[in-house]
Amino acid sequence: MAKPTPLKPKNSAGRDLKAAIGVGVGLGALVLVCIFVIPGWYPLVAVAVALGTWEVTTRLKESDYRVSPAVLIVGGQLMVWLSWHFGASGVAAGFVTSVLAVMFSRLFVNGRYEAPVNYLRDTSMSVYVLTWIPLFGSFAAMLSRFERDGIGGSMFIVTFMLCVIASDVGGYAAGVLFGSHPMAPAVSPKKSWEGFAGSVVSGAAVGAIAVHFLLHDALWLGVLLGIGLVICATLGDLVESQFKRELGIKDMSRMLPGHGGLMDRLDGLLPSAMVTWLVLSVIAA
Repeated sequence: MAKPTPLKPKNSAGRDLKAAIGVGVGLGALVLVCIFVIPGWYPLVAVAVALGTWEVTTRLKESDYRVSPAVLIVGGQLMVWLSWHFGASGVAAGFVTSVLAVMFSRLFVNGRYEAPVNYLRDTSMSVYVLTWIPLFGSFAAMLSRFERDGIGGSMFIVTFMLCVIASDVGGYAAGVLFGSHPMAPAVSPKKSWEGFAGSVVSGAAVGAIAVHFLLHDALWLGVLLGIGLVICATLGDLVESQFKRELGIKDMSRMLPGHGGLMDRLDGLLPSAMVTWLVLSVIAA
């Protein structure tokens, strides 16, 4: 009897897997500690938002964008912490305040007697950063505010993280083993439709299981959560790929060995936090 042909990867992993797995496990342990050991979810999100903003603004300044890391970092912290007490209304108030601070500070960056250069470009980029990192990050922070029938915010956060991990692992495995049809080759040549399908299947399956067993709600809501999260995570990854392509860089930084920069790890997680918050709001209602 002929031996079955072993399944061989069609694509390279493209990164140091040992380092990536080690860092991933460490980050996962940190999240669990901040959820179950110490009340640290909000501080963790706030630190991640600040570091991500610093990382992105550093790359932008290297490409001659005139953005203010101080204004963007402070504005981001305002959004995150206002959401703690005021929810989505606090996020909206913090975002508007931050945008106004960006518009006015950039207007007079050269003083009253010299007009700013590239005002529209730099102001638009600053608003983009505020939206991309702290605005989306605030939705991740607010997951801890959910509560339903004795189920605290920790289970909602765990549901979110399990779906994120499932999406990443399923997409990575399917992409490496079967990826042959690029999704958007002009933006991210390595992202394939096969990888996206793997993310959808794993994200929907884990979403259904997590929502059913952890949040005690309908399986179809978990499927909806998983699919919505995967779509937003995939688009977030493509957005970051285009961002780096236009700046001519491979990674945002070397902050996380095997992953690149912090934003290389959060690119899909941040926008997917928004759709997660929306779906879980229905469950928590």
